[in-house]
Amino acid sequence: MTNTTLTAIPGFRVGHWTDSVGSTGCTVILCPDAGAVASASFLGPSPATREGVLLSAEKKVERVHALLLTGGSAFGLAAASGVVRVLEERGVGHQTPFARVPIVPAAVVYDLGVGDPLARPGEKEGEAAARAASSEPVPRGRVGAGTGTTAGKYLGGPGAVPGGLGSVMLERYGVSVGALAVVNPIGDVLDEHGGVLVGPGTGPGAVSFTPGDVENTTLIAVVTEHTLSKADCRRLADAAQTALGRVIHPSHTYWDGDAAFVLSSGTLPPADPLLLGALVQEAVCAAVRDAVRMANSLGV
Repeated sequence: MTNTTLTAIPGFRVGHWTDSVGSTGCTVILCPDAGAVASASFLGPSPATREGVLLSAEKKVERVHALLLTGGSAFGLAAASGVVRVLEERGVGHQTPFARVPIVPAAVVYDLGVGDPLARPGEKEGEAAARAASSEPVPRGRVGAGTGTTAGKYLGGPGAVPGGLGSVMLERYGVSVGALAVVNPIGDVLDEHGGVLVGPGTGPGAVSFTPGDVENTTLIAVVTEHTLSKADCRRLADAAQTALGRVIHPSHTYWDGDAAFVLSSGTLPPADPLLLGALVQEAVCAAVRDAVRMANSLGV
């Protein structure tokens, strides 16, 4: 079977841990052992992250060794310690005078109200996801960090639909990117023609909740082999955020904590920046739609 997901980009592996009863989970993207140059864009007012500041373009450390996307709200950040344990065991990490230190940024979605609010990914679950990581096509739908996610929530709970986890790989003129999306927005997800793919479809004027009633975040990870600086990764992460405005309506609301990560293994020469930026945005939109289609059995 042809791999058309993020793991079609050589060197990157993905693993899930899923709790289908508690409706939560976590997803790990393992980088090549040498790490990947990375940065991120956080446009939500309440992001819950680990190592988020380190990803700023002006900070010293450039390469990360894995990325954790997880449910469980801030509790789920504990799963990153399990990923670190696996990488340390394998001798992977940033070289310091006395040890190799694995760099594992993480970001969470709020899924505590969907299943069991006490079912949260922790260190053991993060370790399991890291050990499960492979270069096989990424399992998508209600798995990993997308297990308890929902979309179309601006009418309150009854209008919510499963959000899920999606992944794609796009290639054009020898330039390729892979994307993975964990979809948990207030807004509707739109199809390729601007119509409503999932959600109530009545728009933000029908908002019936007050701040604090629901918690929402869409997480995006984009990977490429093409050489990028840390500043390049940040610019592309901003581009990934703008793509959410094309596929989610309304997007980036007061209640959304969206985060986008871009990682480059640097094993290929730099690509045309205009083409690469366009592919990143197309891949983000496609991954978001793939998530809700797989989570809701909508087909292609």
